[in-house]
Amino acid sequence: MAAASVTTPWLLRRAFQALPFSQPLYPINKKISFYGNLCSFPVQNPLRSSGLCHIAQVIKGDNDVLLKGVRDKSSIEEVKHILEMARRAATRREIFHTDFLTPPILKESMLVLEKLADVKAVAQGGYPQAERCRISIGHSEVLTSDPDVVAALNITGNFSFQPCSHGDFLGAILGKGIARQKLGDIILKGEKGAHILIVPELVEFLMLTLDKVANVSVSCTQIPLLALEYEPPRTQSFKTVEASLRVDSLASAGFKISRSKLVNLISNGDVRVNWSTVTKNGTILRTGDIVSVSGKGRLKIGEINTTRKGKFAVELIRYL
Repeated sequence: MAAASVTTPWLLRRAFQALPFSQPLYPINKKISFYGNLCSFPVQNPLRSSGLCHIAQVIKGDNDVLLKGVRDKSSIEEVKHILEMARRAATRREIFHTDFLTPPILKESMLVLEKLADVKAVAQGGYPQAERCRISIGHSEVLTSDPDVVAALNITGNFSFQPCSHGDFLGAILGKGIARQKLGDIILKGEKGAHILIVPELVEFLMLTLDKVANVSVSCTQIPLLALEYEPPRTQSFKTVEASLRVDSLASAGFKISRSKLVNLISNGDVRVNWSTVTKNGTILRTGDIVSVSGKGRLKIGEINTTRKGKFAVELIRYL
């Protein structure tokens, strides 16, 4: 009997540690606390296995509620992994860092993490316009400053006679065995080469091993983030009035191509919304969405208003 009374609480503690979330005792629209809820489960008899099963079910429920708001369904598994990282950060009071995330995963993860009361999340890509960023996650009392998790490298060479593309620089780095998620943005500088954002632990390795990009001999040196040379994106804004907010309607207006041609581009997999390939012409767009078309550039959906005739007046922001 004594052995059972000692073992059962230990098993219960282990169960709590293994489970990702807990059931809120207040409305869902309030932030979820990893601490308060674990101490507040209304289980009258913790020795009953049915009570433990109930705890598992409601913890899974919180996870499901948070993930239900993820709009980009292809990002769910990555976001789920980041939520588990947040749980560990809160319970252990440690700071964890993701690798570089793609824009859709970054966006969805930050929206979910904002709903957690005990967790602070900081996204960093090295410069203000960075698309690929790392998220640092920690308890709000522990993560009090921005961690140093992004490093910058300057790649130089004689690019006057052989300009290199984004793909050339990316291919040269990946050819050294570095995984894509360890790399952030690549900022092209024309004849001057490029700036590379990377995780700090790979800086020395790349400086020692990267000697060519395409057929151009290069040298690689570390620079401070403040020395990055980048230009704010140039944009052009205009408005259009459309009968719907479908991607084929707004994108054809934004890129000034026929809707039939836009539909063909969608069929060929050349159209992306928030960096995810679109497969349906009727995908509805919202304010803040980014539409990319291969060979055409990018377009951001701005303010949307309804006209008196029931149509939509949409601000379109074209990246030049």
